[in-house]
Amino acid sequence: MEDSSLVWDDGVLVTIDQRGLPHEVRELRLSTVDQVIDAIKTLAIRGAPAIGIAGAFGVVLATRVHTAGGVVDVAGVEAEAVRIAEARPTAVNLAWAVRRVVSKVPAGADAVLAETLDMLAEDGRVNRAAATHAADLVQRLISGRPLRMLTHCNTGRLATSAFGTAIGALRVLHERGLIEDVLVDETRPLLQGARLTAWELAEAGIPHRLTIDSAAAWAMATGQVDCVIVGADRVTANGDVANKIGTYALAIAARHHGIPFIVVAPESTRDLNMATGREIVVEQRAAAEVAGFGTVATAPEGTAVFNPAFDVTPAELVTAVVTENGVVYGGESPVRVSIPKPTDEFVIPPPIATAIAHIARQLHQRGWMPGTAGNISVRAAHWAVVTASGRPKGELTDHDMVAVTVTDSAPLPGQNRKPSAETTIHTAIYRATAAGAVVHIHPPYATTLSTRAGSRDELTLLRITDFELIKGLGRTDAIDIPVFPNWPDVPRIGADIERYLDENPDAPPVLGIAGHGITAWGDNLATARDRAECLEALCELVIRTGGQQAYAAPSSNSEIG
Repeated sequence: MEDSSLVWDDGVLVTIDQRGLPHEVRELRLSTVDQVIDAIKTLAIRGAPAIGIAGAFGVVLATRVHTAGGVVDVAGVEAEAVRIAEARPTAVNLAWAVRRVVSKVPAGADAVLAETLDMLAEDGRVNRAAATHAADLVQRLISGRPLRMLTHCNTGRLATSAFGTAIGALRVLHERGLIEDVLVDETRPLLQGARLTAWELAEAGIPHRLTIDSAAAWAMATGQVDCVIVGADRVTANGDVANKIGTYALAIAARHHGIPFIVVAPESTRDLNMATGREIVVEQRAAAEVAGFGTVATAPEGTAVFNPAFDVTPAELVTAVVTENGVVYGGESPVRVSIPKPTDEFVIPPPIATAIAHIARQLHQRGWMPGTAGNISVRAAHWAVVTASGRPKGELTDHDMVAVTVTDSAPLPGQNRKPSAETTIHTAIYRATAAGAVVHIHPPYATTLSTRAGSRDELTLLRITDFELIKGLGRTDAIDIPVFPNWPDVPRIGADIERYLDENPDAPPVLGIAGHGITAWGDNLATARDRAECLEALCELVIRTGGQQAYAAPSSNSEIG
């Protein structure tokens, strides 16, 4: 289990008093139901998963108090449980956790404690799984450069019990070396971003900058944000999301600028019994939080205040809701995860188009995508963006892309360009592997060797041995690269590739097409490009060191090295 921010210590719930951060890290010890309720109401404990688990420990304390002579006063515990669940009404996790452990009350306090401890251990696993799925999605949507993220409020280990949800995803991306910068909204009026998120990111060594909430839209407009990632206090059946006040404004700004808006939350935050966000009770908090700053009054005495703790973001502004089960909801925003309806006009995410065009121009300058030759794609769930047919790669722009479905390579609605002729090769790789990006290019050495090793009508294998660069393709001493016939019917090439990869799941992430260049793939665009470069370097070594190529027999090894 991850290091937990909630600890049970012989009848006492021990946690960090979040009101003291970042300047004072003080321990809070809660031994009564009233103390737990007060800690939740005053935000000493906050964050949907964390208050849920704290509420469950409150039921443990209530069960102990209402047990005499080994007999539990179930009605008394249930009354206390209602008080706990009502401490904060918007976050669904609190009521969910209380209901879960109340079911164990008749069996006694030890049974309630065991269930709560199971929930505590489960939370860390759930958070890491959700965070990893979210990080994977971010990489699929935005590849080819270090990431500039924006987050709101606090979604780390302080808001959960361990690791975090949206901040957990930032941790995973940082572990992968992909974070350039995280913009942290200060999160008025209680400054959870400034006090808590900045503290957690500094603790984790993640580069970040603090900004005022109202600067977020301008940061997007000036190209400083690739993706917005937030948590949730409740997700309704239709995908509406309740989260800290200010989230809705971020979603609107992200929609305008074509930036992915991703919500990361545990399954326990989804309330499938609530149809839409219109049914959510939004907590109104004390006027003093807005009329003053700490103990200093900043508004005239008696000023009326509007102080909602949360807002509700409509599903159509949400790119994806991600839980421990993966992407569970894809909205209808310009950056979509779900397959659009046939009547929708599809809008390609600008970050994906920009990354593809940038890489294509680079490869053209190296002579590997001469004229209109070659193609690049990036996958996003059930669809992929691929370079358009007949476009000079040295002049490729963000508008020279087409989105297609992975299942059948069909262009999505509302697009006025044709996809590259080799699109079926890309979609075949996506169907057969977990690839997030594919690069098909014509570098001279790799194209030469795959052509020599290839056959007009049968699959062959090109073997390269004894070069250390082989490690760059996931092998050690030797690599067998499949070379496919260059059928005039391109979908037939795709069918051959898909069948081969299905039958050979350990095949290297590169292949050749006789007389027609090479193809490489990876988790993201940068990885796919790097693997193509690695194969070209290997083939150059073979040719320059005088390796001899024999024309390969069908599916045989043509050994070079």
